[in-house]
Amino acid sequence: MLPCSDTYRQRSPPRLLFPIRVFRPLKDVSGHFITIFHSFTLPVPLRAMLVPVVAATFIISALAGVSSAQSPAYNGICEQISGSISAGSGVYYKPDRLYRKGIEHFMTSSEQESSCVVEPGNTDDLGKIITILGSTRTPFAVKGGGHCSNPNGSSTEGVQIAMYRFSDVNYNANAQTVEIGTGLIWDDVYNVLIPQGVNVVGGRTSGVGVAGFTLGGGYSWLTNQYGLTVDTVVSFELVKTDGTVVTVTDSSDSDLFWALKGGLNNFGIVTKITLKTFPQGQVWGGLVIYTSNKLDEVATAVTNFAANVNDPKASIITAVNFLLTQTLVTQLIFYDGPNPPDGIFDEFLDITSLSKDVKSRDFISLFKSSPVNLTANQRGLFQNIPVVNLTANVINAMFNETKVKSTHPLFGNDLTSYLSLCSTGVTNSITTPATFISYQLEPFLPSILSHSSSASAWPPTRDVAYLPLNIDYGWLLESQDEVLRDAARQSAAHITQVALDEGQQVENAPHYVNYALYDTPIEKIYGASLDKMRSVKARVDPDDVMGLTGGFKF
Repeated sequence: MLPCSDTYRQRSPPRLLFPIRVFRPLKDVSGHFITIFHSFTLPVPLRAMLVPVVAATFIISALAGVSSAQSPAYNGICEQISGSISAGSGVYYKPDRLYRKGIEHFMTSSEQESSCVVEPGNTDDLGKIITILGSTRTPFAVKGGGHCSNPNGSSTEGVQIAMYRFSDVNYNANAQTVEIGTGLIWDDVYNVLIPQGVNVVGGRTSGVGVAGFTLGGGYSWLTNQYGLTVDTVVSFELVKTDGTVVTVTDSSDSDLFWALKGGLNNFGIVTKITLKTFPQGQVWGGLVIYTSNKLDEVATAVTNFAANVNDPKASIITAVNFLLTQTLVTQLIFYDGPNPPDGIFDEFLDITSLSKDVKSRDFISLFKSSPVNLTANQRGLFQNIPVVNLTANVINAMFNETKVKSTHPLFGNDLTSYLSLCSTGVTNSITTPATFISYQLEPFLPSILSHSSSASAWPPTRDVAYLPLNIDYGWLLESQDEVLRDAARQSAAHITQVALDEGQQVENAPHYVNYALYDTPIEKIYGASLDKMRSVKARVDPDDVMGLTGGFKF
């Protein structure tokens, strides 16, 4: 992830800012990636909310120590890999900083201590690596950006493959395409493309990896105009489980191309993705923060926006967040142009806000305006709720869940007492408070799935463009994992029932795989696509080598 530049900060209107230090991977002079601290800024309204969480995270980490000891079970495989690859790749063991960086994830609940971390530097070495892993039936994981929200999704106790060295961004102006390495995050891609006046249908928030996002579907600020990210894929470079390297296109292997578009890591390891590019100029928007007494006004504004705004250049993300003792609404606003037409966002701007950073700016500045690192380095989850329409009933149900959860003992706010108990070693006898509750609304136009004539494994149907509502929880201790996950399941079931009660046909709605909780039935994600996906899988990975990885399997 690349840091915000001073140029972008200077363009912001005067406001009080709070510096935060978080881990950022960068390359050293030898080309290796290292983990360093990097400062970014937050509006003051989030400052008081974040300080106790950061303090709690560091205190509990110090008391609890590292999650588990490094597994030595597969060290022999690691040594075999090390002896087979070129100097352009590397194998790292604990306590090497590149080992730690290789297993790090945005959510600590997604991390595991692997026997080693392998950084392949080219497709030939990656082919050797995957051949060794397959022949020895060694569990492994493939990590791109590390933003996976599920345990085991991109982590393992076996061999952790970290794709950081696949880091090229090659823009072809004549073809209007860009080749992107799957070790990158979207920040890296935008930093190359935006200065050249072009963009891709990529991630909306900082720190999200290119690979998992794209292979899972991909909702973007540009989705209303151009479709999902998978709808803009031109080709995949794929290292197959027999070690061969192929370029997969609709013309070279239409079934495999279809399966890779939404099929995650089930068919091999994708090393490069070629996407269509689109012209990109100045945009308008940013972040608005409201206090809890404005919930009803924001709910009305979101309802009206979802029902009435049909400009494909306009998009929003509304999140109601309970962080320790405070409930705030973070409202992200986007318009693909220097100024929006009158009336589109007026309701949001007319609500009295706690903080407002909305203006004409470049795309990178808007992309960086979201406070996504509030819950980094904590345990966490996503839980998807697909709906057909973002109605007043559904919106109010989402908002009310935040109110209910914030008053439940599970989400208690007496953090001082909790930390005192931590220091005396009696945390097992108390109910641990969740540090973060967020319910996120993402309206899109019903036409978003009509931009491509090429089908994809996900979504399994293009008859209805279901909206990907999301539940996002954060907490500190592993002992509370199942309690919080069950709370999310119950909450999602309640909101789904609200949609059903008003006649929305969501019984068989496909869940967005990038938001789906780990135990979501595979049928609820891929539906009618499953039979064809299994057929393609049997052809390209007959020994089920990719079944040695985690994630959603069929």
